Amino acid sequence: MLKKLFLASLVLMSTLYANNEVNVYSHRHYDTDKQLFKMFEDKTGIKVNVVKADANALIKRLESEGKNSPADVLITVDAGRLYQAKEKDLLQSIDSKYLIENIPTKLRDEENKWFALTKRVRAFIVPKDSKLEEKLITYEQLANPEFKGMVMVRSSSHVYNQSLLAAVIAHHGEEYALKWAKGVVANMARRPKGNDRYQVKAVANGLGKIAIANTYYVGKMVGNKDLSESEAVEKVKIIFPKFENGGTHINVSGAGVAKYAPNKENAIKFIEFLASPEAQDLFANSNFEYPVTKGVKKNDVVSSWGTFSDDSISINTLGKNNAKAVKIFDKAGWR
Repeated sequence: MLKKLFLASLVLMSTLYANNEVNVYSHRHYDTDKQLFKMFEDKTGIKVNVVKADANALIKRLESEGKNSPADVLITVDAGRLYQAKEKDLLQSIDSKYLIENIPTKLRDEENKWFALTKRVRAFIVPKDSKLEEKLITYEQLANPEFKGMVMVRSSSHVYNQSLLAAVIAHHGEEYALKWAKGVVANMARRPKGNDRYQVKAVANGLGKIAIANTYYVGKMVGNKDLSESEAVEKVKIIFPKFENGGTHINVSGAGVAKYAPNKENAIKFIEFLASPEAQDLFANSNFEYPVTKGVKKNDVVSSWGTFSDDSISINTLGKNNAKAVKIFDKAGWR
């Protein structure tokens, strides 16, 4: 009898503990997120347990863990990986009136299996004293021979580039996308290497004149204690290109509830919190990302860069075209 009571108490304690936690698998790696998790814990009393890794590793882990996975929430920095997780049946639909009412349809999964938390913009970074914005208006123009020897960008293995090419496919088809990718490769100032900040610094140092980078990196370089970053960013400016028949390419950081989430209610509360005005304000002001909910202002530095119109294609398209983009990069010789 005593043994039965002891086992029952263990089960009860386990249940109570589970009710006060949410287990997050996250590809994000910013100090901002630590602040957000602490804010959520203070507000709800729900402990946030975080496992950090790149999205591919987290998705593989979810697959291998199956029904025994402790994961409640998956966060990635790209719509393509969220799409991949959904296609592998690793996410479940989220029934949340708040998320549906506050996050635009174009920034969430068609079956509400994931929602965007922030927007990222992939733009061109050029020398401040150049006048490239007068002749470099579209993404398509980047493949024109007049820009030979000017372009710098990270590897094609990075999902930010894969999503950009996925958008090119959505606008023009695969044949055009291959031609475009070959044109950009022919215009490169050097073999792809380094991250987005590395490209920005290379423009500042005169190694090339056009970097492809996400703008929030530029924001994080402003006033950075690392002088190689803060001094470099003073020498560059941002061009917001657009597609010939669309707008400026955007990607998202987003979150979904894991299919076998042991703490489903806490997971939904957590994602709703990340979409709340207070969390969106922190995303905007500490990480220089674009908020996804209405009424939240952009950071002043971000506002100083100017405005743009979001591309017209569905964010879901980036994931659908990802495999095609990877193959085209290989054919084009974009390493």
